[in-house]
Amino acid sequence: MRTRVFWGLALLPVLAACGPSAEQRAQAVAAFATVQQVLQHPRCQNCHIPGDAPLQFDAGLPHAMEVVRGPEGKGAPGLPCSTCHGEANAPESYGPEAPPGAPNWHLPPPEHRMVFIDLSPAELCAVLRDPKSNGGRDFDALLEHVSLDKLVLWGWAPGGARAPVSVPHEEFVAKFKLWAAAGGPCPKGT
Repeated sequence: MRTRVFWGLALLPVLAACGPSAEQRAQAVAAFATVQQVLQHPRCQNCHIPGDAPLQFDAGLPHAMEVVRGPEGKGAPGLPCSTCHGEANAPESYGPEAPPGAPNWHLPPPEHRMVFIDLSPAELCAVLRDPKSNGGRDFDALLEHVSLDKLVLWGWAPGGARAPVSVPHEEFVAKFKLWAAAGGPCPKGT
């Protein structure tokens, strides 16, 4: 164990010096533009909100019936999200405005809001990278979240009159991987 720690510590300056090349960084920042486009689409930002009332529809309108985040992000006591949002979208016969559904429908908890609304690319990048904002996730956990979480995947098949995320999921994940593999560089500026 000592040898592994010693070698790991000895290699840290070398690894830091061998970070992404300027070209890789530029490609990663360009890839982040696609990540930003997805995260700031209504399917994502309607739940990644600065306040405690989720938004709805493509226009990002305040949620009907005074719905709130609640202490765990799953709605107020007595009115959990699952009251209206089932494990899957309602049948088309319910109409285009029927409540959508996906497994574990919820908002991020209050302590990890991961706000996406009205942020510049640099600000959004910083929020995504910050474990205090993102629920303690590293790049691997973030990638798993955007790749496999069924609530996230719902954004590409929202049903009803809701527009799906405009970037194909596979393209989004590929761009996310490219960005993360370069250490998640943030665009300059605010």
